[in-house]
Amino acid sequence: MKKKSLLQFDEVISDDSFYKESEYTDVPTPRSVFSLVTIFVVLMVGITFGKVSMLNIFNGAWYKARAEANVTQELNVPVHRALILDRFGTTLADNKSSFSIFINLEVLSRMSDHADALLYELANRIDLSYEAIDLLVKNADFEVGNWIIVARDVGESSAIAVRGMEEEAIRVVDDYERVYPQGSIFSHIIGYTGLQDFNEISGRSGIEYVYDERIRGTEGLYIFYEDARGGEVGGRLAIDSQPAEPFMLTIDAKLQEYFYKRLQSGLQSLGRTSGVGIALDPRNGEVLALVSLPSFDNNVFVDPSRTGERGSLLTSSAKPLFNRVVSGNYNPGSTIKPLDAFATLREGIMNEATQVYSDGTLEIPNVYNPELPSIFLDWKAHGWVDIKSALARSSNIYFYLAGGGLPSTVSLPTLVQGAYNAQGIGINTLHEYWEQLGFGKETGIDLPFESYGFLPSPHEKEERTGDIWRLGDTYNVSIGQGDLSVTPLQLISFIASIANNGIMYQPFLAYDTVPKVSVDYSDWAHEIEVVQRGMRDGVTKSYGTSHALSSLPIAVSGKTGSAQTNNNTRTNALFVGYAPRDNPEIAILVLVENAREGSSNTLPIAYDVFEWYYDNRIDASVLEMSE
Repeated sequence: MKKKSLLQFDEVISDDSFYKESEYTDVPTPRSVFSLVTIFVVLMVGITFGKVSMLNIFNGAWYKARAEANVTQELNVPVHRALILDRFGTTLADNKSSFSIFINLEVLSRMSDHADALLYELANRIDLSYEAIDLLVKNADFEVGNWIIVARDVGESSAIAVRGMEEEAIRVVDDYERVYPQGSIFSHIIGYTGLQDFNEISGRSGIEYVYDERIRGTEGLYIFYEDARGGEVGGRLAIDSQPAEPFMLTIDAKLQEYFYKRLQSGLQSLGRTSGVGIALDPRNGEVLALVSLPSFDNNVFVDPSRTGERGSLLTSSAKPLFNRVVSGNYNPGSTIKPLDAFATLREGIMNEATQVYSDGTLEIPNVYNPELPSIFLDWKAHGWVDIKSALARSSNIYFYLAGGGLPSTVSLPTLVQGAYNAQGIGINTLHEYWEQLGFGKETGIDLPFESYGFLPSPHEKEERTGDIWRLGDTYNVSIGQGDLSVTPLQLISFIASIANNGIMYQPFLAYDTVPKVSVDYSDWAHEIEVVQRGMRDGVTKSYGTSHALSSLPIAVSGKTGSAQTNNNTRTNALFVGYAPRDNPEIAILVLVENAREGSSNTLPIAYDVFEWYYDNRIDASVLEMSE
């Protein structure tokens, strides 16, 4: 019998484990390992937190917008432009309901071959060429938005036809069309609107252009929500449109209408088409009326049905779009003589008592050829005149001598009695007075494209023509002829400053403008009084060139002028004046291009405008009529 073993299996295992474990030694983990692990964990947490913060805090709006862009589309909601009103609230620019057509570029891009067919059908329904629509689509900026406007001022019938297409890529939106109730009467003041980049309506001329930001208002924003397939599932008005407040002008609409029609009828009676009419308030620079003829109907540029008329306006030889008030350059003729009178007195060339004799001609000997003297004409023989009667009569010879003086070869006693500096004012000093009194620069009126006029000088003439400045040149500019040119607005601003005792205001049209003094020569009190008296005598004295206005029920002071142009083949006629004499509140200018009989053609127009103003704007019971 075999002997039973005393060694158990679990004991063997236990002993074996004991002996094996005894072969190893316990070694503690270095602290640096724990430090590295800790740093790693902290770093990972920091990176994760920073990324989350970047996504949610700093770039959250961007990602939100990007996310929303995947499910929304935005469409600008057109806003009505502000009403434009005259000083009494008469509407000069209005709006009427119409429609606009928008295309969704993103939807259109998914339509593949059907896109061209869609554009062709749309073009037929809104009477617009396929090429025009296709060009808008190709030039569209996707960064601006998916919706682009392809047509504005669409009529109701066309809008219904487009809605009938029931195309997801096309939307008809309620819009408006600009309307000018009296068209051509106010067009050079109001201007008109047109489409700019991205088919936004903006002012293109006149007040619409200058004050576009104030007039246009703020467009609204409508958001459409789409599903993953691009189908529309709803929408909301995110931003409501905000029309601008009504925009009021200084213009007196009734006076403007009367002045326009009276000047127009006066031109028609002469067989003429071109002229200017302006009325200012000399006390502050407000423009009461501004007429440039020929004019144009500004509705042509905002009414889609009249697009065909635009070409004839742009190419017309009569230049109806040209604003003669601010952009026209004209010889001022004798209306510049009040400025000469200021310079004459202030420079001590003559005094009030000095008299000059005019027999109708002034002969200046020619030292190189005595048989060919230079002859300078007066418009008639006036006899002996002083500075006031020279203004009233508009004597050329008086102002030849004042402006250019006399050479030593001329006998003074036969021409001048009293104090006289035979050197005259001279061209350089005249140039200084022109600049000081507002000529040769913009008046600053709130209308675009204002001209500077032109002030000649010896240096400029020699550079331009290669010829020297001569005595005759000074004589010519002294009576408003030759190369001297001014704008009608510069001229009436100067005349208004005489009415206002030497304070010239910058002319303006926006009613809420704070009046701004542009020139102040009020310290010339004595000279101003002399000139005012001469202009008043021009009306009240029988020999005055404006005597036709003497029967008006309002005391008017005025000055006529005429200027030869086109090598003396044409004559422009002018009148400038103001009323009432003692407390002037209106100054007017009338200009007739190519008048048949000189300045006398302007007086009937001026008469009727002053009379209208008296009857309609001045309280006769408090008006003091005095000489």
